[in-house]
Amino acid sequence: MPAASAETFSRSVYDAVIVGGGHNGLVAAAYLARAGRSVLVLERLGNTGGAAVSTRPFAGVDARLSRYSYLVSLLPQRIVRDLGLSFSVRKRTVSSYTPLVRDGRATGLLVGGDRTRESFADLTGSDREYEAWEAFYGMTGRLAERIFPTLTEPLPTRDELRERVGDETAWRMLFEEPIGTAIEENFSHDLVRGVVLTDALIGTFADAHDPSLVQNRCFLYHVIGGGTGDWDVPVGGMGALTDALAGAARGAGAEIATGHEAIRIETDGETAEVAFRTDDGEGTVAARKVLVNASPQALSALLGEEPPPPAEGAQLKVNMLLRRLPRLRDHAVDPRRAFSGTFHIAEGYGQLATAYAQAASGRLPEAPPSEIYCHSLTDPSILGPELAAQGYQTLTLFGLHTPARLFAAAPDATRDALLKATLAELDAHLDEPITDCLALDEAGQPCIEAKTPLDLERDLRLPGGHIFHRDLAFPYADDSTGRWGVETAHANVLLCGAGAVRGGGVSGIPGHNAAMAALGR
Repeated sequence: MPAASAETFSRSVYDAVIVGGGHNGLVAAAYLARAGRSVLVLERLGNTGGAAVSTRPFAGVDARLSRYSYLVSLLPQRIVRDLGLSFSVRKRTVSSYTPLVRDGRATGLLVGGDRTRESFADLTGSDREYEAWEAFYGMTGRLAERIFPTLTEPLPTRDELRERVGDETAWRMLFEEPIGTAIEENFSHDLVRGVVLTDALIGTFADAHDPSLVQNRCFLYHVIGGGTGDWDVPVGGMGALTDALAGAARGAGAEIATGHEAIRIETDGETAEVAFRTDDGEGTVAARKVLVNASPQALSALLGEEPPPPAEGAQLKVNMLLRRLPRLRDHAVDPRRAFSGTFHIAEGYGQLATAYAQAASGRLPEAPPSEIYCHSLTDPSILGPELAAQGYQTLTLFGLHTPARLFAAAPDATRDALLKATLAELDAHLDEPITDCLALDEAGQPCIEAKTPLDLERDLRLPGGHIFHRDLAFPYADDSTGRWGVETAHANVLLCGAGAVRGGGVSGIPGHNAAMAALGR
C-alpha cells in the first residue's frame, strides 16, 4: 500500500495528537491549543462531531435533525465560557407527559408548568404523590448542586464525595442501595414510579434492583447535569455544538484532519507514534501525548493490548419528520404541550420490569417502552422556512430494553418488528396513527429512520452500540482510576472519550479532564 502523505501536517512531532474528532476530542483540542500546545486531530470520518451531529437524513427535505445525541444536560457552562463557544440551549416548557388509559378513559400525568399538582391529584386522588415527587427531586437537586461542580475537578475519593453530598439518606438511596428500593419507598403509584425509573435506564440495560447498581450510576448522571438535572434543547441541533467546538479548536491553532483513521499507537511513555490510514494509503505522525476519543475497546486495539469486557447497548433511536403533530386521545392536553417535554410510552413501573424480563430472556418486549420529544417545538430553526411555515415538526424517539443481542440473528427483520411494535404502543394513545402524520421525502417515502445498537456500532464504532462506550462509573476515584479518571497504563496516553470516568452523554467533560491531565493541572 502506498504511503499516505503527511506533508499537509505542519509538524513532524506534535505536543498532542487526538484520535477522534467527536465532541470530547474537539474540547480537548481546543483547550490544549489555547494553552499554546501544538495539536493534531485525526478523524476517521469525513466530518467531525461523532455522535453529536446534525444531518438531513431524509432526501430532498430541508430538516436538519440531531441524528444520534439529541439533548444537553451535562455540558458545563464553564466549557462554553472557557472556549468562547457561540452555542446556547433552551429550556423546555414541560418536563414530561405520560399517557394512561384508566377505566376506559384517556388521561395522563403532565409534569411542568402550572398544572403539575393538579395533574398528580387527578391521577392519584390526593396530594401525597405530588409531595413525594417534590421532596425526592428536591433531594436530587441538592445533590446536583454539590456533585456537578466536581466533574471538572480532579476525582474526589468516595469519602470526599460522600462528605460533599452531606446527606446520608440520599447517599444510601443513590450510592449504596438499588434505585428500585428508593423508588418503592418514596412512591406508591405504578406510573409515577415508572417515570422516575426511566432516568436509570437510558442506554442502560438493567432491572430496578440490579445489585451492580449500574442503574443507579445512570440515574445519577441523568439528574445532576448543570447542577439542576434539566435536559435542554440545543439551539440549531446538536451539530451546532460540535461545529462551534471545531471552530474553537481551529481558531486556537489546532489542525483537524478528517478522513484519517488511526490504526495503531506505539509509545515508550514519553513519545508516541500514531499510525493512520487514508484513502491514499498509510502514514505515521509523532506526538508527545496521545488523547484517544474512542471507546476503551478501540484504545486497547490501537495499543495492541487485551481488550476490556465487551459492552452492550440497549436502545432504539428513531427520527421522524411529521407534517403535523398527531391528535391525542387525552383531549385535556394540547399535543404541543405533551410533545414539548418527554412523552413516556409503556413506561409504567410494572411495564418496565416486564420489558426487561422479556428482553433478558432473549425476546423483544411485547410492549416496548420508549420516550419521545419534539425538538422543533422549542427550536424551529432546525426546519427550513417552508417546512416551519407549513407546521412540520420533528419527533425523536428513544426506546429502552432492547439489547444488542436481540438483533444478532436477523438485524433488519428484528429492527422492523421492534419499530412496528413501538409505534403501535404510541398509537394506543393517539386519535390517529402516527404514520398518517409522517412527511414524505422526495421519493415519496415516509420520513422515518430507526437505529439499533448494531447500527450504532457499524456507523459510529460504539462497542455493542453502547452509547456510553461502557457502563457508567460513579464519579469518584478508586484503585483503578488516576487523578482525572482519564489516565491509562501509559503515562503519555489518555482516554478522553465517553468511557472515561465521568464520561457519557454530550458533556465535553472527558475532553476537558484529559486536557487538564495532559497539561499537568
